[in-house]
Amino acid sequence: MKFSIIRAALHRGWLFLANLSMQKKLIVIFIFLISLPITYVSYLSAQSMLESVLQNATNNAAQMTTNVSNTINGYVADLKRYTVLPLYNKDVQYYLEQKGTNWDKNVSISMFLSYLSHTKEEITAVYLVDKFGSAFYDKNTTINELYPFEQVRQWNNLIRTNGSSAILTGKHTIRVNLNESREVFTVVRTVKSASTLKDIGIIVFDTDTRMFKKILDPVNQVTRGSSIIVDDKGALLFASENSSFDPSKQLGSLMKQIKSSKGSFQSEIGGRTYLTVYTVSPVTGWTTIVNIPLSHILSSFEQNRSALIVTTLIIIGFALCVATVISYALTKPLKTMVRLMKQVQRGNLGVSLNPKYNDEIGLLGGQFNRMITRIKDLLEEVSLTEKRKQKADMRALQSQINPHFIYNTLESIRMLAESNEDPRVAELTYLLGLQMRYSIVRSEATVTIAEELEHVRNYFQLLQIRFPGKFELIIDVPDVFLDLPVLKLVFQPIVENAVFHGLEKKVGPGLLTISAWNEEDTAVFSVADNGVGMDPDTLLALNRSLRTSDTGERFGIGLRNVNERISLHYGYSYGLQVDSTPGAGTVVTLRIEGLSKTAQMNDTD
Repeated sequence: MKFSIIRAALHRGWLFLANLSMQKKLIVIFIFLISLPITYVSYLSAQSMLESVLQNATNNAAQMTTNVSNTINGYVADLKRYTVLPLYNKDVQYYLEQKGTNWDKNVSISMFLSYLSHTKEEITAVYLVDKFGSAFYDKNTTINELYPFEQVRQWNNLIRTNGSSAILTGKHTIRVNLNESREVFTVVRTVKSASTLKDIGIIVFDTDTRMFKKILDPVNQVTRGSSIIVDDKGALLFASENSSFDPSKQLGSLMKQIKSSKGSFQSEIGGRTYLTVYTVSPVTGWTTIVNIPLSHILSSFEQNRSALIVTTLIIIGFALCVATVISYALTKPLKTMVRLMKQVQRGNLGVSLNPKYNDEIGLLGGQFNRMITRIKDLLEEVSLTEKRKQKADMRALQSQINPHFIYNTLESIRMLAESNEDPRVAELTYLLGLQMRYSIVRSEATVTIAEELEHVRNYFQLLQIRFPGKFELIIDVPDVFLDLPVLKLVFQPIVENAVFHGLEKKVGPGLLTISAWNEEDTAVFSVADNGVGMDPDTLLALNRSLRTSDTGERFGIGLRNVNERISLHYGYSYGLQVDSTPGAGTVVTLRIEGLSKTAQMNDTD
């Protein structure tokens, strides 16, 4: 069903195109040949540009996320190195193993912690817990009070679970200044005795998560996007302030698309499409994610694409103008020729085309001019032929004066013979007069079959008077044929030919038979004699003469004249066919189209 619909649509489209004028067809072809390749190339160029822009943005964002991840790795690595410093401070080593607190212990540990807390400004607090659970700390100047004893149990659990190496935790909240809180991430390590390598305390660094803002802001300013950091447990560690990211709804689906240590994908955040680039740190296990709006990435592409579209339209418009001019130049001579042909159709033959070039259209114009010239020549020939025919008809009318005079003279002789009681001379004169009267009318006139056969009987009576007992005539033509119209003087020349070339040379009496019958739509007449006949070579030459209208004198003009008249009047597939056997006789067959139809109609009536 679909195929037939498509086929019908294509057929209608083809008919529409085929019925367009030549100029419109050329314009359509030019548009297809020029605009389609240009459009396709423009499309490929835009796609290549889009892929290039996306690839460059992805590579740049990947490099930035790697740099951010490396910066964070370096920061955490510094904190982990700081946790080893108590191992090399003898005073700290000594006081961590001393129970209780005193002035010297407090001063020594406070100085050490103050040094550590000032190594990085993002450090919220540094804690040191001695062997007996006493906690010492140094805090950021923006904090008035800390509550380390709320976290000691958690630190001990981490150490028991992960051993003596430095432990990095994700984001969590600590209480400060009684009712305030800070979001920090923590680095925890046990402090070993330099002499016994036994655990003698715990050192802890709490770092404000806002330190990530300083690292990520430059990235966000460049990408016009937002960044997030996720810890190794899949929990949100930090999100940019300008981020529309909702961790409770979107973090899970986002993390499911992270399959490797680094990569990129497109995501939907807050109803907008983003290019998401990520890097997973092999040191911390944290994932740095940068979300860049595709609209920002493609802004330059959109401008270039608009320029490309405008350029393409300009080129197509220019190509259309060129196609219109070229098609007009190509079809103008054809339009001129069509206009001239319409004038010729109206009868104006005084036109001619002046081709300017020697291309196919110029050659066609030359042939058109030659055709007009030939038509003029043929019309002149027809006019001259018609004039000659009129003159011939005039001469024929004038020549009829002599047959009338001869006929009148013969009629006077007949009356004189009857007055002198000489019936044979009177009969002979009467029959000859009938022959003359039948021939006076123009040869193109038609008569009935009955009139033609009566003319043959009169001719045969003349022969019997001249050759008593020599010839016998049998006419076997059904009555249905007698009223049919036929050209005059068709049978008499055939009968005369049979008498003088077949029966006269025969020893003894001769028989001539005329018969008729139907063959489908053709009336067939046969004129057969039992004369001397003719040999095969002569018969072949005679039939060839009838077919080719040979004007040679070998066979005379009787049969050939009858054959040509029949062919001209009824068609070249009709005429005479001669069959003959030496010593047995000759049969002349005459075929005439349409006479049998008329005969059937008359028979029905």
